[in-house]
Amino acid sequence: MRFCPFGALSALALLALPACAAEPPIEGYFGAYTWQSEAEAHGGFSGLEVSDDGQSFVAISDRGAITAGRFERREGRIAGVRAGQLEPLTTPGGGAVEKHEWDAEGLAISPQGARVISYEGAARLWAYGARGASALPVPPAFESLQVNSGLEALAIDGEGTLYTLPERSGQLTRPFPVWRLKQGRWSQPFEIPRGEGFLPVGADFGPDGAFYLLEREFSGLAFRSRVRRFTFEGDAITSERVVFTSTYGTFDNLEGIAAWQDPGGQTVLTMISDDNFNILQRTEFVEIRVTE
Repeated sequence: MRFCPFGALSALALLALPACAAEPPIEGYFGAYTWQSEAEAHGGFSGLEVSDDGQSFVAISDRGAITAGRFERREGRIAGVRAGQLEPLTTPGGGAVEKHEWDAEGLAISPQGARVISYEGAARLWAYGARGASALPVPPAFESLQVNSGLEALAIDGEGTLYTLPERSGQLTRPFPVWRLKQGRWSQPFEIPRGEGFLPVGADFGPDGAFYLLEREFSGLAFRSRVRRFTFEGDAITSERVVFTSTYGTFDNLEGIAAWQDPGGQTVLTMISDDNFNILQRTEFVEIRVTE
C-alpha cells in the first residue's frame, strides 16, 4: 500500500524520531542496515526473498521494478549491499507494465525458481520464469478487494502451494481471509485474526515450515511493525505466536520479509522497508533471529 506524502506536522515529527543508532531492546534483534543509492528508481521496496544461506536477495519495488543483489556481512550482520539495476517488470504479453498497474507488493519464489508477484491495484498474480511472465488464475473473491488494500502478502511453501492475503479485511473486527492456490485450484481454508491496528504487508515460509506474517501499523506520524508465526495443518491454524514487535519510529515502513537459516540452524527473518520515495524515510534491512 502507498501512503500519501506527509504534512508539515508529520514531517517535523519524523525528523525527531530515532535513527536506530543504538540497538533497540527487541528479543532476537540482530541488526539493521540502511541501503542507499544514487539511482533515481531506488526505493519503494515492498517484496523480498533471501537465499537459503542469507547471502543474496531479490527485491521488488511498488513502482513495477525488480532487482537482485548480495549482502556483504561482517560477523553475520549486513555491512553492505551490492545490487544490479532495477529492471522494469513486464506483462504476460511481454510489454511494459502501465503506470497505473505498477503496484507490485508481494514476492515469492517457487521451488522451481519462478518469481511470483502479487499486484495490489488490479488484483492479480504473475509468475516470471525463463520464458517471461505468465498470469496465474484469479478467483472471483479478488474482485471485491478494497482499493489500495489488495494482495500485499504472498508466500509459497516447500511443496509449491501459494498463500496470499489482503492488507485489509473490510471491517476492524473481521479476520483476514487467507487464499491458497494448490495444484491450480483456489480455496480459502482459514482466516487470520486481526487486532491492535496491525495490517498484513508481507509473508514467507521459514526453513522450519512455519508461516511468518509481517504486519504494520501507521499512526499518522510513524510506523511500528509486528511478525506473527503460524503453523498450518490441512485447513486449520494449529499455533500462533508473536515473535517480533517494534515501537513507533524504531524502524521505517517494513513491508517485505524473508526467512532463512543461519549456520547455527536458527531461523533468521530479514525485512526491508518501503521509503515511499519520501526524503524523510529510508530503505533499510532489519534482521532478527527467531527465539524459541
